[in-house]
Order: sequence, then structure tokens, then C-alpha cells
Amino acid sequence: VWTPPRQVAFGRRDTRMDGYDAATAAAERRDFPAVEREVGGRAVAYTGLTLAFVYADPAADWAAIQARYDDATNRLTQALATIGVDADEGEPPDSFCPGTHSLQATGKIAGLAQRVRRDVAVTAGIVVVSDHQTIADVLEPVYDALGVPFDPDSVGSVARAGGPDDARRVGDAIVEAFSDGL
Repeated sequence: VWTPPRQVAFGRRDTRMDGYDAATAAAERRDFPAVEREVGGRAVAYTGLTLAFVYADPAADWAAIQARYDDATNRLTQALATIGVDADEGEPPDSFCPGTHSLQATGKIAGLAQRVRRDVAVTAGIVVVSDHQTIADVLEPVYDALGVPFDPDSVGSVARAGGPDDARRVGDAIVEAFSDGL
């Protein structure tokens, strides 16, 4: 679990959109450097307090993708519950980085993705701790330039859902949930 530096990370699909140059310019005008990532969906904004995490798991069975998503979703839901956030699977309409493996509580607060290699599955995620308004403010013109529907009010955060605004505390809960008691 770590806090990536302030940036807007664009997915591959974004880089092929007609409005990509305008979207990167919009992010950079708001002091969010634009970076490209190999994996993931649409643009994600990291504020320096937004958490990212990765969990590696042996992947002898490629068909177990959904089971791994279910496991990761359950672990993340439990982590959030331990810090007072009652999150539900799914996401509000027109949310940032739309995907089927998201959690919401007063807006989208987390998203999960998975990469499967020959013998390992890597599940990665982000959790918005407190800066939901900052994220909404930078992503609104970015998504507009890309021509992707986006509702700024769909951005949630742990703090907005009644949990702590302390990234370390949220990160510790995630580590505990994914560590299997190690």
C-alpha cells in the first residue's frame, strides 16, 4: 500500500482518444502531471493522499479470475468496515475510471483491477481517502476533453463516507485485510 504522487494516470484507451492532448493539458493546468499507465481503464487522479495497493496471489487456475475479484472485494470491504465505512459493491453512474469491480459509499471510493500472468495474479486497487473534491475538480475537465460521461458528485472518499481522513490508518486497515495474519 502506498500513496502515489500527485498525478492523473491515463489508461491506454484514453491515449487513443481524439481529446487526449486536451485532457492532459487540462490536468497539467491544475498542477496534476499527466502520466500513462499500461493497465487499467480511464483516467484516475492521485492527490498524494490517494492510496494504491497491490496483492499478488498464485494463479494456477486462470478460470478463477472472478473468485479472486470476489476475494479482493470482500477483503477491501472488510478493511473499510473496520474503519467505520459501510461500502457496497458497484459504483454510481458516470463515475471516474468506470469498472465492474468498484466499491461505493457516498460515491465511488475504490476500484479494483487484475492482471494474470502464467503463475501469478496481481490484484491492484485504489482507495480515495479524503480528497474527493480535488479529484472531482481535476477529472471534470479531463473527462470532458475525452468525451467520457462523468458526474463530479460520483467521487466519494473514505472521509466523505464517515471514515477517517488519515491515509496511514486506511492503509493499515488494507494491509491487515490482505495479509492473512502475517
